Amino acid sequence: MTLKRVCVYCGSSSGSRPEYAQAARDTGTMLAQRGLELVYGGAGRGLMGILADAALASGGKVTGVIPHALVKMEVAHRSLTDLRVVATIHERKAMMVELADAFIALPGGFGTLEEFCEVATWAQLGLHRKPHGLLNVAGYYDPLLAFLRHSVAEGFIRSEHHQMILSDTDPGHLLDRMADTNLVYLKKWKD
Repeated sequence: MTLKRVCVYCGSSSGSRPEYAQAARDTGTMLAQRGLELVYGGAGRGLMGILADAALASGGKVTGVIPHALVKMEVAHRSLTDLRVVATIHERKAMMVELADAFIALPGGFGTLEEFCEVATWAQLGLHRKPHGLLNVAGYYDPLLAFLRHSVAEGFIRSEHHQMILSDTDPGHLLDRMADTNLVYLKKWKD
C-alpha cells in the first residue's frame, strides 16, 4: 500500500513518562524524513504539539483538524502547514479519516482510544481498508492488547479482525508494516 498521509492520534498532555514525549518526537521526525504528511488533531499541547513540532522541524507537512470550540480555547497549533477548523468533534474525526491513508495511536486518553477504536471498527465493518496500529511505547498499550485477546477468546472479536490491528514499539517498524499491509474486508457476522 502506498502511504502519503498518516493520521496520528495521541494525548493533548505529555503523560508521566519521558518515553512518551520521545516517541512523539521520533514519530513526527520519522514521518517527515519519509516524506509522509502528518494528519492529527491540530493542538499545540502535549504529545500532539511535540509530534507536530518534530514533523515541522524536520521539514514535514502537517495538517491539523480541530473543532472551533478548541480554537476558541486557544488550544490550536498556530504554525501548521494546514489548519482545518471544523464545527464538531464528529466532523474532525470524519475529516481525519478521509485525509489519511493509515492511522497510528501513540499514548493518550479517552479521545485517543475512542478515535482509534472507531477506525478499527470501521475497518471491521469494511468502511475502509486502511492500516491502523498502536505504537506501544513503554508497554502503554499492553493492557489494551491483553483486553483485545480476551475479547477474541470470549467470542466478541473475530481473530481476523484482531489481527488487522498492528502493534509495534518502534515507529519505523510500524510504518514499514503498514506499507506492507493490504487489508481485505472480512464479513463481520458469521453465518
